[in-house]
Amino acid sequence: MASNPSPEPAAAGGSTAAGAPAARPGKALTVSPLAPAGGFPKLPPVAGVRLSAAAAGVRYRDRLDVMLAEIAPGATIAGCFTRSATRSAPVLWCERALAAIAAEGPAPQPTGILVNSGNANAFTGRAGQAAVEVTAAAAAAALGTRPERILIASTGVIGEPLPHERITARMGDLVARLSPEGAEQAARAIMTTDTFPKGAARVVPIDGTPVTIAGFAKGSGMIAPDMATMLAFVFTDAPVQGAALQRMVRAACARSFNAITVDGDTSTSDSVIVAATGRAPIAPITGPRTGAGRAFAAALEAVMRDLAHLIVRDGEGASKFVAITVTGARSDRAARRIGLAIANSPLVKTAIAGEDPNWGRIVMAVGKSGEAADRDRLAIRFGAMVVAEEGQRAPGYVEAEAAAYMKRPEIDIAVDVGVGSGRATVWTCDLTRRYIEINADYRS
Repeated sequence: MASNPSPEPAAAGGSTAAGAPAARPGKALTVSPLAPAGGFPKLPPVAGVRLSAAAAGVRYRDRLDVMLAEIAPGATIAGCFTRSATRSAPVLWCERALAAIAAEGPAPQPTGILVNSGNANAFTGRAGQAAVEVTAAAAAAALGTRPERILIASTGVIGEPLPHERITARMGDLVARLSPEGAEQAARAIMTTDTFPKGAARVVPIDGTPVTIAGFAKGSGMIAPDMATMLAFVFTDAPVQGAALQRMVRAACARSFNAITVDGDTSTSDSVIVAATGRAPIAPITGPRTGAGRAFAAALEAVMRDLAHLIVRDGEGASKFVAITVTGARSDRAARRIGLAIANSPLVKTAIAGEDPNWGRIVMAVGKSGEAADRDRLAIRFGAMVVAEEGQRAPGYVEAEAAAYMKRPEIDIAVDVGVGSGRATVWTCDLTRRYIEINADYRS
């Protein structure tokens, strides 16, 4: 996901009315083997934030598919969005709304976030913009605020008109259900091909006071910077000045949501929104270079990185979680490009799926990245195992040991390209037959 400062798990079939995942008719639901063993975490409530979810039947019946967040007056809001040239109507709305919110500063009215799954409201022309305006107006009236303070996100099928009347018809229920404890239901409501809901939190002491950061995300396929088919919503009770929050969110996105890929495809709908309510009794955080700012920024990035990793762990058909660290590049940006060239290579990803230690494919991906690399200094490791060094197979390399390593569910690949000090880590998953099945049947 690319940073775009403002101045797309249950199977696609959804969940039961109670919120538990349920497959589409005739489709078996298989939770990712990389899903957290404990399920959705118990997220601490964030003072000044209430959440709810409802089943509106946007695309499928009897599943949670709309979520509403109410953020108390006085909050600061920041966000990053896809840079796709075919951005959805909700993304364009949010870009304008966040610019206005930033210019206005903390306001005496609440802010709302309204999200639907099942329909991306992308490539829908004037009807898409009208749907955003109607739903924003309905949410604003229900929360007692202005439409410009309602942020909208949609995820799902592209190119189909959004049945916005189904969403507005549930606005009363959404407001009535608002609760500080509503995170899990909200997380379930935004899922599409996800197989599990994704949440993460940190409580960090700042000036002797515990500060809470908690959020949830969705994402499973069409995952690649700038950003992914992903939505993420993070809330904190820290008091953070608006411009400082935007800078910290942008920096954290670069090392989290913008450092993941499942399939190399960029969505029309990606949105990350972070809200700081200011309810924690500490001095306002004005930047990332103070002691308080550093502590907060580190915790915020940790939450966003956890959510990004969960998206990769739920990659469509994924059976391996792969971390790729590139060192020795001309710059950090060059290292990131090399890492993504490896992570997005179908040949690399299918070799990982087949548990084949075909490190020659990594050499190929480095060479095609467009970034400088010294062939005769190139080194590759699988975990602690040296696979190649000084531009050739390592003398101690044992194919059987490498093949055994590739059977692990989590794989670390390290590549040094020998031309500088640039460094970056990106995260991806393997490419399996299940990915093809999911996407071949997506609209069935």
